[in-house]
Amino acid sequence: MAKAANYGTGRRKKSIARVYLTPGTGNITINKRNIDEYFGLETLKVIVRQPLVATDSADKFDVKVTVRGGGTTGQAGAIRHGIARALLTVDNDFRPVLKKAGYLTRDPRMKERKKYGLKGARRAPQFSKR
Repeated sequence: MAKAANYGTGRRKKSIARVYLTPGTGNITINKRNIDEYFGLETLKVIVRQPLVATDSADKFDVKVTVRGGGTTGQAGAIRHGIARALLTVDNDFRPVLKKAGYLTRDPRMKERKKYGLKGARRAPQFSKR
């Protein structure tokens, strides 16, 4: 990349997103595909754009993302976290806005492990009297 890129790493559940912000027109590219091709649901596209909308910089930056692991919802959350962190490297004055909205906080919720004697993390075998 010839232009100076601002970088941010975002994580949620098992997803890890590497986000690069470059000055541009507002194109969002995820794994070399357009955001409309990558995410089918409109709500996921809204989640990804939230930090840019909160800081009024939706049409000032091009976003290039490489995301791996997890499902679509986890990936959208990881991308949002990465964009918010990358925006801090652009201008630290965005911090109060992003912090208040909760975009800088890493969501700690993870999948609970399966325990022995159970069918899932908490699901017990079906009870039978006889």
